[in-house]
Amino acid sequence: MTQHKLTDRPAWKALQAHHRKIRRTHLKRMFSQDKQRGERLVLEALGIHLDYSKNRITDETLGLLFQLAEECGLRSHIDAMFRGDKINRTENRAVLHTALRAPKGKSIVVDGHDVVPQVHAVLDKMADLAHRVRGGAWTGHTGKRIRNVINVGIGGSDLGPVMAYEALRHYSQRDMTFRFVSNVDGTDFAEAVQALDPAETLFVISSKTFTTLETMTNAHTARDWSLKGFGGDPASVAKHFVAVSTNAKEVAAFGIDTANMFEFWDWVGGRYSMDSAIGLSTMIAIGPENFHLMLAGFHAMDEHFRTAPFERNLPVLLALLTVWYTDFFDAQTVAVLPYDQYLKRLPAYLQQLTMESNGKHVTLEGAHVDYNTSPIYWGEPGTNGQHSFYQLIHQGTRLIPCDFIAFGQTLNPLGRHHDILLANVFAQSEALAFGKTPKQVEAEGTPEWLVPHRVFEGNRPSNTIMIKRLTPETLGMLIALYEHSVFTQGAIWNIDSFDQWGVELGKALAQKIVPEIESTKEPKLKHDSSTNNLIRLARHLKQ
Repeated sequence: MTQHKLTDRPAWKALQAHHRKIRRTHLKRMFSQDKQRGERLVLEALGIHLDYSKNRITDETLGLLFQLAEECGLRSHIDAMFRGDKINRTENRAVLHTALRAPKGKSIVVDGHDVVPQVHAVLDKMADLAHRVRGGAWTGHTGKRIRNVINVGIGGSDLGPVMAYEALRHYSQRDMTFRFVSNVDGTDFAEAVQALDPAETLFVISSKTFTTLETMTNAHTARDWSLKGFGGDPASVAKHFVAVSTNAKEVAAFGIDTANMFEFWDWVGGRYSMDSAIGLSTMIAIGPENFHLMLAGFHAMDEHFRTAPFERNLPVLLALLTVWYTDFFDAQTVAVLPYDQYLKRLPAYLQQLTMESNGKHVTLEGAHVDYNTSPIYWGEPGTNGQHSFYQLIHQGTRLIPCDFIAFGQTLNPLGRHHDILLANVFAQSEALAFGKTPKQVEAEGTPEWLVPHRVFEGNRPSNTIMIKRLTPETLGMLIALYEHSVFTQGAIWNIDSFDQWGVELGKALAQKIVPEIESTKEPKLKHDSSTNNLIRLARHLKQ
């Protein structure tokens, strides 16, 4: 099959010409020429309302973006993923996080085996443990009830669980404490166990291979801390540690009963694994019923993405707008701005999902790309950002598309708080789009010398995502929305969104440097002069 270079495709070339034509057109003009624009350029599905009217697009832009998706074979890419084809080419793996939330009775075959029964067997096993821990039937080594759960993992084994726990804390069991350790910096562990009783603490060690340096360093420190509370009795480990892994041999060697090992599979990428056994701490926190509601939300978005026509497809539209700004306006970042305190870890979670997936410099065929791939994702919750970095978004020199996320109802109704919060969401997107002209500033009686400083150029694009209420189900939908947006972007850019070789080099070099720092004798260093000097400095500062 002949491979077509992205930048040679007719739709790409047409988009370049179209961009030259409309790149200076202001959103004020677009809205004045189309009085129904704000009602017309919206998309509703699954209870999610996406207002994309404040984007620098016309109907022609949208038509060309959908044409680009067709020319890139997006539909066949979607079908291949859901079919279980090995679309992660560099690792020769299927990409089936969608199977993690497939309902019982559905069939998804990988290498001749239906994986759905396996998924539900693990979910049932997780539910059994969650019920026992939450209900007090699981007791520690001294017979005390478990009151503290600490998830130990890194990357996808941490970011998903901690984001989901924070997002769904309203639904969590409040007589239990949940903490998360990921950083190999000992401070992370020390603070996580502060004031906890080992007799009431259960550790969930999440590592597919059970060899990840950071996770296993923390896991062994956790083991030492726990054993100290029981006079060094190794029999205590099995009552205070469970594993999410596939390496039964290492799990058993650690002292964990392999009956309490929860499996996941190589067709689950780490950053797509929060709804697998990696979500065990989440399930313990919110309960199996709520966890299954979250899975139902994921699945509903999966089906929407798989079946909806592109022009009515939430993830596709979100992705194409990202491609539009990244590749034609040279926007370097996307700000994700959730106006709900429970979603405070969502931007951090999306950083891995988006940038580890699409931060690639070669195509699927190994050729260097000559266009931008993943933008940088960042953000903060609610009005906090308004008093921090919004200055740059409003009046800076960079174009920063924004995703505002808000909920019609709050989980914590307190007086006027939620009305004020929503007013800020709407005001910010309005201010970004339409700005404030010198004439408007002057009319307020502003001194002439001050006018330039108080002008807002506007024409800053944004999406507003509105959902009725933050629930386990709507959280699942929201995460799947971004998952499939990332996939769509990768399909357009013709890159492998499911490998992450970029994390390997630093890890490999660190393994060489650790013994050089720890050596009792002066090591013979063979790095560059800077690295050699830094290692010597670190050795000196240890003394």
